[in-house]
Amino acid sequence: MTTFNSFKNHFLIAMPSIADRRFSQSVTYLCEHNRGGAMGLIINQPAPMSYSDLFHQLQLNTEYPDNSPLLVGGPVQKERGFVLHSNEKQWEATLPISDEISITSSKDILSDIANHQGPESVLIALGYAGWDAGQLEAEIAQNSWLTVPANKQIIFDAPLETRWKSSAQVLGIDLHLMSSHAGHA
Repeated sequence: MTTFNSFKNHFLIAMPSIADRRFSQSVTYLCEHNRGGAMGLIINQPAPMSYSDLFHQLQLNTEYPDNSPLLVGGPVQKERGFVLHSNEKQWEATLPISDEISITSSKDILSDIANHQGPESVLIALGYAGWDAGQLEAEIAQNSWLTVPANKQIIFDAPLETRWKSSAQVLGIDLHLMSSHAGHA
């Protein structure tokens, strides 16, 4: 039986050569990765809707002052919301990913966020990125992605437009100096 290396709680950093424009210059936080496949949220692509728009639409707090953008978490189930957050509290559908980060997909967390009772650190995304068994491993082998252990500060604190470059800098790599053509020696 072959060894399996899980990239759960890692960033997938899109290489300049990635062909799928939905992932161009993206950073995906892997929430789950096992032999059956992988699931993650893109953490640097803004959606055309803000937190205050979402809460107004859900009639949770129509005066919510935060105009931070929701994120496009990926191309799968774009109408479904996911909240990445710090671990100081649990909600109905909270699943821990690491000692510092959890994911919740139930509406109760949105109500708490809208009423200023949510977690300290929050990222709200619509949709997710998913890979079937072996698909992510094959894409990594084809040089579509770099992997690096996740960094909570990049997820929650870095400006969206710097997350791709900041994630690669953890590895000491400047993505703008890399070729868009990959190869194997």
